Amino acid sequence: MTATTAAPMATDDKRTFTGTWTTIGSRHALDLGPGQQASVVQLSGSLLLSGKERINRGFQAQVIAFSDTTTGMQGRSVWTDEHGEKVFSELSGEGLGPGQLIEGKFIGGTGRYAGISGEYNFKWKRLGAIEGNELTGRVVGLNGWARLGSPHAVAPTPAGGQK
Repeated sequence: MTATTAAPMATDDKRTFTGTWTTIGSRHALDLGPGQQASVVQLSGSLLLSGKERINRGFQAQVIAFSDTTTGMQGRSVWTDEHGEKVFSELSGEGLGPGQLIEGKFIGGTGRYAGISGEYNFKWKRLGAIEGNELTGRVVGLNGWARLGSPHAVAPTPAGGQK
């Protein structure tokens, strides 16, 4: 047990992950003329993360987004784990079309995710045709990183003290 174990501890708070995310929800679109459209999308589904450093194995994820063919897409996402603790993120991209890159930025959370920071990205793939307002899809190439607000805590602790 020498000093060789000290080096990894400097970077162990940055947790990388990949994942899969399957969603179902609704899309409400407004036709704005030839080639122009605005839409509001609400999606939910199972999000599973991989990698030994992942922040958790799985979440129930929800998204609300606004997409416009002129200005791009802006959205918000909430990932809820099996204990009811949440991770919040902002989403942005060129749009919600198939194959378009969507980027996420963690902006906070509750419980063990309070103070989380990091980023992730993915591409969206629609599964089947849009039936009425129903929209189903999955994420392709989800990958990112996160830092928990208290990276060395292994269990919830009382608020207040600094280490």
